[in-house]
Amino acid sequence: MDRAIPMGGSLTGSGSRANPVSAKVEDAAQAAHQTTDKIADKATAQVDRLSGTAHRAVNSAADAASSAAEWASAIPEQAKQVQAQLTEAASVSIRARPIAIVAGALVVGYLLGRLAHNN
Repeated sequence: MDRAIPMGGSLTGSGSRANPVSAKVEDAAQAAHQTTDKIADKATAQVDRLSGTAHRAVNSAADAASSAAEWASAIPEQAKQVQAQLTEAASVSIRARPIAIVAGALVVGYLLGRLAHNN
């Protein structure tokens, strides 16, 4: 990004300039251009670095959100599996001792009714 262009004239072949004031103005302008170029280069590097950091942060957040969504989508299926297992276990238990299960249910129902009636 070299923008050092002589202002107000050109350099002579011998290296000396026609007007000393003009030469000082040109030197100051060139120094200002060089300083501006250095600042612009540093700012560009900082923006590039910050942009990379922001992109990495966004990618990390997106990965975390994706993982959380995958985990959350697996929960309903797991709940269905647990429900099916509990239902099957209850069915096996009822088939094994139907009279004991019915008697137990009646006792539990009676006790709950008494508790509810007393309160």
